[in-house]
Amino acid sequence: MDNRAEVREFLMTRRARVSPEAAGMPAGPNRRVAGLRRSEAAMLAGVSVEYYAKLERGAIAGASASVLDAVSRALQLDDTERAHLLDLARAADGIPTSGRPRRRTSKPGPPRASLEWALAAITDGIAVVRNPRQEIVAVNELGRAFYSPVIGDGGRTPNLARFQFLDPAAHDFYPDWELFARMCVGIMRAEAGRDPHDKGLQDLVGELSTQSETFRTLWAAHDVRTHGAGTKRFVHPVVGELTLAYEELVLTAEPGNVMLIYTAEPGSPSSERLRLLSSWAATQPVEQS
Repeated sequence: MDNRAEVREFLMTRRARVSPEAAGMPAGPNRRVAGLRRSEAAMLAGVSVEYYAKLERGAIAGASASVLDAVSRALQLDDTERAHLLDLARAADGIPTSGRPRRRTSKPGPPRASLEWALAAITDGIAVVRNPRQEIVAVNELGRAFYSPVIGDGGRTPNLARFQFLDPAAHDFYPDWELFARMCVGIMRAEAGRDPHDKGLQDLVGELSTQSETFRTLWAAHDVRTHGAGTKRFVHPVVGELTLAYEELVLTAEPGNVMLIYTAEPGSPSSERLRLLSSWAATQPVEQS
């Protein structure tokens, strides 16, 4: 896999982010680069300047785990960034990073019956399954009501990234829109590193890069992130503002797909509004698939 441009940009942006002071080195006069010099990064990693320059040109194939670990420490990569660097190295070596088969662009098929049963069993929280292309592939009843601005009237596979960057309604649904935008792109960057052969993800990146200047800028930053757990704010058109905690669960039966479960703190105003949304959802007509 020729991903030298990805490797080059990732390492350069990470090096530019680390100041000499943060690395415990004297800054010295007449610095003409942001962050560390290549020679300083090489010294911190314990490799020659020539070898580090080779890595930063994107020639990462064959780099040992110990060298990648040393570079990660020198550039002060966090766990997600270190994993991304390892993914890029495995891709350069032609080694699958996740056991996923190479994907062709195709519309997601219907979810497994057992997955739908599991989602339906979650009645007090929002449960949604998305794939690496940011497509919503399955959702429970409360989740369908919650994500109604994203899902729309049907007839298409709803996509969280397209909604984020191309639909003006996203600015109302996500009061912290800029934060959500960075999160979305960071997750997509990490996915692209894990599975560089996903044509659907490549096409989505191309589409968003063409139509959204914000997406282009964020994509060029090469920041990566994982979702995991946390808290988010939303403004739903039916019940108003909600502050929800989320947990992300990996679906081992479908590598690459994850389930997100959103819940409200018991007794909070958001919990009451979530109950109101559940009552509203129960009155809505059920779509026939």
